[in-house]
Amino acid sequence: MPYLSKIALNPHRRSTLALLANPHRMHATLLAGFAVQPVTERVLWRLEKDNPHRAELLVLTETRPSWIHLVEQAGWPGADDSAPLVADYAPLLDRITPGSEFAFRLTANPVQSLRQPTNLSPEQAERRAKQEAQPGTAAERKIRGFRMPHRTAAQQLHWLLSRTDRHGFTIPAVQDPTPPPPLGLGQPGPPSPAVALAARDILRFSKRQNGPRLTLSTATYQGRLRVTEPDLLRHTLLQGIGPAKAYGQGLLTLAPLAQEDRRA
Repeated sequence: MPYLSKIALNPHRRSTLALLANPHRMHATLLAGFAVQPVTERVLWRLEKDNPHRAELLVLTETRPSWIHLVEQAGWPGADDSAPLVADYAPLLDRITPGSEFAFRLTANPVQSLRQPTNLSPEQAERRAKQEAQPGTAAERKIRGFRMPHRTAAQQLHWLLSRTDRHGFTIPAVQDPTPPPPLGLGQPGPPSPAVALAARDILRFSKRQNGPRLTLSTATYQGRLRVTEPDLLRHTLLQGIGPAKAYGQGLLTLAPLAQEDRRA
C-alpha cells in the first residue's frame, strides 16, 4: 500500500541546510526512515521551497515509513504543527478514471541522450575515453549515449509535452484570457497547453567529501492534465518521470482542480 508523506523542515537550522544543499545526503536520510534495511523499494521525493521560513518535503513510498529521525535532525521537534503527515495514497489512485482532470505539479530532470555531445563533464569525458579504448565496433562495445540536459525553458516544456502519452495523460489546451498587447487588442489568445514552468534550477553537489561534483538541471512544472490511460498514469505516479529520481526528481503529484479551472 503506497503512502504520501509531507514533512516540514526548518530552513534556519544548520543541519537542515546541509540536507537541502545535497540531494544525495537527503536521499540517504530518507532511506533511514524504513524499518527493513536495505531499502529495495522505489522512494520518490520532492522538495518544496516556496516558503522561505518553512521547507516541505513530499515523499512517496510503498510501505509506511517513520520520520522521527528527520524531524529531530531538521524539523521542529515537539512544536505545534511539526508532525509529519503520512496519508494512504490508494484513495487518490482510485479516483483516476478516463477523462478525469487534475491539477498537477512535477519537478524533473529534463535530459536528452546524445551519442556525440559537446561540453562533456570531466566524468563523461573519462567515460567516453574508456569506451573508445575498448576493441570492436560501437555496437560491439555497447556504447550508450550521454544524458545531456535541456537548458532552455522551451526545450524543457517540449520535453514534458513530448512524453505525456507514454505516461497515461495529456495536457489540454486552454485559451489565455489576457494575452499581452498588441496581440488581439485584449481578445483571448490562441489555445496553448495548460502547463507552465514554476521554477528552474541547477543543482550541484557531491556524493562524498572531495568527490566529483554532480550537476542536475531541474524544471518544476505546474498545470492541468487529463487522464487517458488510468493504469498507465497510476504506474507513473508510483514510479516517477525521467531520470535522477534518487535526487528528488520525477515525483508527479495531483490535486483537485480549482473551481475556475473546472469551468475553463
